[in-house]
Amino acid sequence: MDKTYRLETEDLERLLQLLQGEGYETIGPTLGNGTIVYDKITTAKDLPKGWTDEEEPASYRISNNGGERMFGYTLAPQSWKRFLYPPLRELFSIRRNGKSFETLRTDSEEKKFAFIGVRPCELSAVLIQDKVFTAGEYRDDDYLSRRRNAFIVAVNCANAGANCFCLSMNTGPKAGEGFDIALTEVVNDGGHYFVAEAGTDKGATLLERTGGIAASERERGEAEEVVERTASQITKSLDTRGLQEILAENQESPHWDDVAKRCLTCGNCTMVCPTCFCAAVEDSTDLSGKTASRTRRWDSCFTLDFARVSGGNFRITPKSRYRQWLTHKLSSWVEQFGIFGCVGCGRCITWCPVGIDITAEVSAIKGERVKQEKGA
Repeated sequence: MDKTYRLETEDLERLLQLLQGEGYETIGPTLGNGTIVYDKITTAKDLPKGWTDEEEPASYRISNNGGERMFGYTLAPQSWKRFLYPPLRELFSIRRNGKSFETLRTDSEEKKFAFIGVRPCELSAVLIQDKVFTAGEYRDDDYLSRRRNAFIVAVNCANAGANCFCLSMNTGPKAGEGFDIALTEVVNDGGHYFVAEAGTDKGATLLERTGGIAASERERGEAEEVVERTASQITKSLDTRGLQEILAENQESPHWDDVAKRCLTCGNCTMVCPTCFCAAVEDSTDLSGKTASRTRRWDSCFTLDFARVSGGNFRITPKSRYRQWLTHKLSSWVEQFGIFGCVGCGRCITWCPVGIDITAEVSAIKGERVKQEKGA
């Protein structure tokens, strides 16, 4: 697995064909609805060649620069989460059978997905969700089924978006683990090619079958330069030193009131987040009353009903709901799973309608703590 290959663009086409030949549904970045989406692709021609994205707080747009890169964008609005943890899933149904009822459990789907173009931060998000859904006492069988059948082709980042802060979260811009194959796209005077690294035996076998050749030392060096250049472009950061404790001890910081004045509690940040896993369970019946079903759907801790219980609602204010989201991501999540719930992708900044920046909010809370300590 330590062998590194040089793949030509036509070798990438061959890789897709091999995966499809083994029964995988190949999912990758492509153009749709005026943006980059993750959807079914059948050929390398479906990839968004020449397209890139520009991200700022509360701003996202794509444009074609006429370049050769197939993975020249930073991130899509969606995450890969929706394939492993679908937004809507029927858990079981009940059907009237005479004077009794028959329960029909919805079996887990045995789909084989091959994810093409998984960014390092998103790969880290998948590994975090593995902890959430498979590492505890109670496991999600549907997630397990989808996850064990997934083949991951990661792509190291060739450019950074203005909202990226993966470097400070140790989740990018280069993939570290969890991939079957990791690609680095190199475009320079020497041509257009990929340096491919195998992360599993299955990945190594497929790379050998693509017809790629061993990467030279120069080519490996050029791939490293791509990642190093991307790392130098990252301007945002999140200081995680002592963060778990700082957030836990500053539940009454006056800064929560400040962010509450700006937050619309729309839930955009949770919907685009690659690690959020909150869900609601709903029961419904058909008009005849003969069948009923129980369905799980994505939910958000920003919705007013999320914290509603029989005795009332214990998170009635925008302040309490934003505080819950941020402190869960960066404090109590560590208590639960031993890792932060944020990977530094920056989607929550991009897709917040008012451009609330999680890195700035953390900095403000830390600054408030410093003021308190100096005042003491």
